[in-house]
Amino acid sequence: MTLNKINKGQEFKIENIMEKSIREQAIRLGLFEGSIVKCSQKLPCGPIILKTGMQEIAIGRRLAKKIIVSI
Repeated sequence: MTLNKINKGQEFKIENIMEKSIREQAIRLGLFEGSIVKCSQKLPCGPIILKTGMQEIAIGRRLAKKIIVSI
């Protein structure tokens, strides 16, 4: 399943980040393959807000389609 299909409140594990350039940027933000993350908000027609540790990160829908996750 891709990140854009996650619902608000769900915890999930990042399995794969498809593009190398996106993977490198995500690692800098604390998102990497194997990390457990929670969806704190999913704005209609807007970004998905992820919570990891004590920080929240907004991910655009187009980018979220390139991140494979499992619940």
